[in-house]
Amino acid sequence: MITVNNLLFTYNQKDKPTLKNISFEVANAEIFGFLGPSGAGKSTTQKVLTGVLKKYAGSVRLNGNEIKNIDKNFYENIGVAFEFPNLYLKFTALENLQLFSSFYTCEQFEMNELLKRVGLWDDRDAKVEVFSKGMRMRLNFIRAIMHKPTLLFLDEPTSGLDPTNSRLLKDMIKELRDSGTTIFLTTHNMTDADELCDRIAFMIDGELPVIDSPENLKLQYGKKSVKVRYRKNNNISTNEFELAGLGKNKQFLSLINNNEVETIHTQEATIEDIFIKVTGKHLQ
Repeated sequence: MITVNNLLFTYNQKDKPTLKNISFEVANAEIFGFLGPSGAGKSTTQKVLTGVLKKYAGSVRLNGNEIKNIDKNFYENIGVAFEFPNLYLKFTALENLQLFSSFYTCEQFEMNELLKRVGLWDDRDAKVEVFSKGMRMRLNFIRAIMHKPTLLFLDEPTSGLDPTNSRLLKDMIKELRDSGTTIFLTTHNMTDADELCDRIAFMIDGELPVIDSPENLKLQYGKKSVKVRYRKNNNISTNEFELAGLGKNKQFLSLINNNEVETIHTQEATIEDIFIKVTGKHLQ
């Protein structure tokens, strides 16, 4: 769906490049995440891919077509939801959706059902200017998907959402992927990246030092051990054991057979741990 080769972008010719000859591919029906701190180049990459920034060097192809040469009809198949919602504040939620719906000629989701799905049905006739950030994020999300795009760009989709609504949107994102939508997600939220993405790319200072699945990265960088938390004589203790030969480890077997085990966890590295180890920088 997306093929990028040696993408180079500079905002000002006197400045250093923001994107430094990056290359990557995104498969059909894949959630591909760009993970990095603010200022790393994530949003710039997304703006190039959506045609907002055109003066780039290298090749950027969407479904085989160079983005510079794509006509406006191609945007019938693209949805975009940036971190800061682009909504008309003096319009109601329903009026916003009706306006954006008029831009498309393709088949669309039923907007009333979308409003109900994200918990905004009761507020459909309220002006967006009175909405909280979380309400605007939910409205902006369904505005981006209402025309059933085959390619969806999301920028910090759960920013400003409480845990319940964050889970709601993440479930909808996965459903879209499962129905065939390709999703390009930029975030510095390592939990979102871990939960949602089939593959992630670490972006730092306009470069991509790592591209892999969260599972592979955690296996590669995690400790191959388990930590057991158990209760003995009303005291809580912990022991850590190597995974190799665990089934024959007499100390481990004795511990779990003769004590009340509270928890057992493999010592996987978090995505943030891995990012810091690989790049030497923190997500923020």
